[in-house]
Amino acid sequence: MKQSESDHPKAESTNELLEWFKTLGIALVAAIGIRTFIAQAFHIPSESMVPTLEVGDRLIVFKPSYLFSEPSTGDIIVFEAPPSAVKACNLPNGQTSDFIKRVIGTPGEQVAVSGGQTFINGAVDAEPYLAEAPNYQLPTVTVPPNSLLVLGDNRNNSCDGHVWGFLPEDRIVGRAVFRYWPPNRIGPL
Repeated sequence: MKQSESDHPKAESTNELLEWFKTLGIALVAAIGIRTFIAQAFHIPSESMVPTLEVGDRLIVFKPSYLFSEPSTGDIIVFEAPPSAVKACNLPNGQTSDFIKRVIGTPGEQVAVSGGQTFINGAVDAEPYLAEAPNYQLPTVTVPPNSLLVLGDNRNNSCDGHVWGFLPEDRIVGRAVFRYWPPNRIGPL
């Protein structure tokens, strides 16, 4: 009796190996697609967002957050540092870096920092998330169209919009939505 190819152990192991590579390939393409278009993990390298985010925290950033809505005051966003930030924050030449900050001013809003308080359109902005009151002055500025004013929660130790100016909205990577590390701080942002 002649053995068919499907009864042959070598053919079965080759088919299993091909199926394994196919599954691995599909998983890899899906992972790259999710990271590129949907969500990405980020870690916090500095103290600029303390106490909300601590050095070493790991976050999930949702990339399509602003496809159907505009950034809002209070959102925590990740963005590619604009050239003015790279220069003001003394990043090495040619280094691109993602920053994470809180949206404080949206297009058309007037923002000022004075006497340890932040004012948006003339009203004091209650900011319970701050490490401490800002010890600097920011004269009233109007946020231009398609731009944001972003500041760190650790205002006195953050290289942010009060130092380097406005953030063009097209530099936004996404909105930070969930902290997954460390285990004792897991939860939505």
